[in-house]
Amino acid sequence: MHILLIEDEPGIARFLKQGLEEEGYAVDVADTGPAGLAQAQARPYDLLLVDWMLPGLTGLELCRQLRAARHAEPLIFLTAKDTVQDTVAGLQAGANDYIKKPFHFDELLERIRVQLRHAPAPGAAERFTVGPIVLDVATHQVFRDGQEVALTQKEFALLEYLLRHKGTVCRRQSIIEQVWDIHFEYNTGVIDVYMNALRKKLRLSKEDEYLHAIRGVGYVARD
Repeated sequence: MHILLIEDEPGIARFLKQGLEEEGYAVDVADTGPAGLAQAQARPYDLLLVDWMLPGLTGLELCRQLRAARHAEPLIFLTAKDTVQDTVAGLQAGANDYIKKPFHFDELLERIRVQLRHAPAPGAAERFTVGPIVLDVATHQVFRDGQEVALTQKEFALLEYLLRHKGTVCRRQSIIEQVWDIHFEYNTGVIDVYMNALRKKLRLSKEDEYLHAIRGVGYVARD
């Protein structure tokens, strides 16, 4: 995952870049608003971390310009501003989240993970298929043999996760973390309940291998 950090305080920028790279992210850094805007427009990023107060162009205006140019990557503000008016202004400009300075690095990591979990990768397909099943991320619809199937929000999220990783065995703990956002020891049997409901709604018999259980491990979507 490639992150663009736009931060004019050298110490903060170095600390965040080092910490994020240790977590496995690739990080580019810009130290002014105009430089950050140019970099964000020059190549696709998976996520932007933007300081609110930047020289040359504020983070707020930078966000507005990117959204006006149809850049949809997640954007998190790093800011000392914490009034309701500031929060509303940032969200209205198109930010996905904000974190108030000073902040704990672990909290920033979790906010980044949440945004990346729900954002499609740049250029990624917005329609996923397995057998007769089609999932459309943009319209939040699922079809079986051309007929729409009504799913709950969690059923849709579970199916989307499996289809995004089609051909790869998704372990139970990964499913519970990514779909249910639970990051502690938890009875993953709830997954089986939702999978049974999902199969029933999608009219999948026990012989169908499209959503296949790997005993003691997890599930895999495959044609």
